[in-house]
Amino acid sequence: MLIGYDTSDDACVYKVSDDLVIINTVDFFPPMVDDPYTFGQIAAANALSDVWAMGGTPTMAMNLLCFPNCLDVEVAGEILAGGANKALEAGCTIAGGHTITDDEPKYGMCVTGFARPEDILANAAGKVGDLLVLTKEIGTGALNTAIKADVVSDPAVEKRVIRNMATLNKGAAEAARGLELHACTDVTGFGLAGHLCEMAEGAGLTARLDTSRVPVLPHALEMCSMGIQPGGTARNRQYFQGRAVWPDGMPNGMRDLMFDPQTSGGLLYALPEKDANLLVDRLAMQGIRGAVVGELTSFDGASVRLS
Repeated sequence: MLIGYDTSDDACVYKVSDDLVIINTVDFFPPMVDDPYTFGQIAAANALSDVWAMGGTPTMAMNLLCFPNCLDVEVAGEILAGGANKALEAGCTIAGGHTITDDEPKYGMCVTGFARPEDILANAAGKVGDLLVLTKEIGTGALNTAIKADVVSDPAVEKRVIRNMATLNKGAAEAARGLELHACTDVTGFGLAGHLCEMAEGAGLTARLDTSRVPVLPHALEMCSMGIQPGGTARNRQYFQGRAVWPDGMPNGMRDLMFDPQTSGGLLYALPEKDANLLVDRLAMQGIRGAVVGELTSFDGASVRLS
């Protein structure tokens, strides 16, 4: 086993031969949107993301579906169809799966990918001086909460949030190909600051996060400032308390946004400055709003410092 759970990485990596490693991951969750097809797309995109975060290519997947008897079987078909759509887009074969009865629908995938050993990216291999590049806007947790509560009812906002969650990280991974990449993770349930804590701690470094440079979905900061956010935000703040620090004058809304749990969030790369700027340019050419959001420095007593 080359990579296990020691540093809270995104997937496990097993060496098959001198020139081949296998990457395995599993992820599933309940719906965050009402439309079953869209839910399937988002859940699949989220599961597939872990393989790209490890530097590999997703190749085969198995469906995981929990489904209540009270719903029509056509709904299950729509969920699976959404997942199949994203697997096809990723170039990944769905080779079966497993379904059980449950009180609440849940869907996801167990995904297998492959890579060369030299291409594997761990979350804990960043170096002093690396810049941090994020490849998706954040704020899906707060906005999904606001949409469900009818605080945000603009169809354009909902459409943009769904597009953000359903977009594969395939394009971002392809944009990074050939660059000097040191570390990577994808930003999901712990939020940007939480996953950055894991990245910095694994490397024994401090991450400095410039909140003014973080790409944010429209109205997400406003929702966080109003206290409209999922329960996971407070749990993330509490869990990383003392490990991630911020100045006394930082508004609560901005602080909470950095801990906003993401669904199918972007990739977070650590790489040298010259390659970081090139990556942002490549992302822009693909229509991806990437940004340099901070840097890794020698450890100074905190895992993450927000500014």
